[in-house]
Amino acid sequence: MAGADADPAAPVAAPKKSDLPVRVASAVVMLLVAGLAVWRGGVALDGFIALVGLAVFGEYVRLVSRIAPNPAKMSAAVLTGAIYVGWAAFALIVMPVALLVGIMGLVICTDTGAYFTGRAIGGPKIAPKISPSKTWAGLAGGMAAAGIWTALATLTGGYFISAIGPTGPSFGEALRITNVGFAALAGAGLAVVAQAGDFYESWLKRRAGVKDSSRLIPGHGGVFDRVDGLLPVAIVVGTLWALGAGR
Repeated sequence: MAGADADPAAPVAAPKKSDLPVRVASAVVMLLVAGLAVWRGGVALDGFIALVGLAVFGEYVRLVSRIAPNPAKMSAAVLTGAIYVGWAAFALIVMPVALLVGIMGLVICTDTGAYFTGRAIGGPKIAPKISPSKTWAGLAGGMAAAGIWTALATLTGGYFISAIGPTGPSFGEALRITNVGFAALAGAGLAVVAQAGDFYESWLKRRAGVKDSSRLIPGHGGVFDRVDGLLPVAIVVGTLWALGAGR
């Protein structure tokens, strides 16, 4: 009967347990491991990047194996993944550690800015069939956060460089020798690149019919899920740095 009390004998659904503690614990462990690798540098850092790259490539192959309709297309997809992941990993290995830390911070700021701005403002979705939660407002927030991060990182680098001069460290000199505005615009542009990498992985998962690239990291899915935005940014920044360093 409508409006009647629920049957006391009926089983009561248990409240859904939050996975936030697991997610936080996993995030702390990931940051500690990555931070230790960066701190040690050298072979330890290169080995860590290579290991992460292999894990990502394995998850990439797992996804495309559920998509490719025949061996020929599977081979082409695997080759594409090898180039994509391998190029990014190689770029991260050869670039200076300061640049590596800078783009990692940029991707984190992009994701954080996009998440909180998207939740606070909402609005139209970018591509709901690929990633239902991503909005144009979130993208703008991610671009703003990345731009601020890049501007501050550039200004900080200029401050340390100014310490070499006869007048000692000076933020005025740092502003003179750096182009903070251009850095902010570059950071905002790279945020779009990071989001494109996120969309690419979401598209693969959507076609493969899975929620996560794997279940390797408790509460976070797979390694690919965590570095999807970092891969294209590493390719773009690493390639530009290599071209500049080769002059």
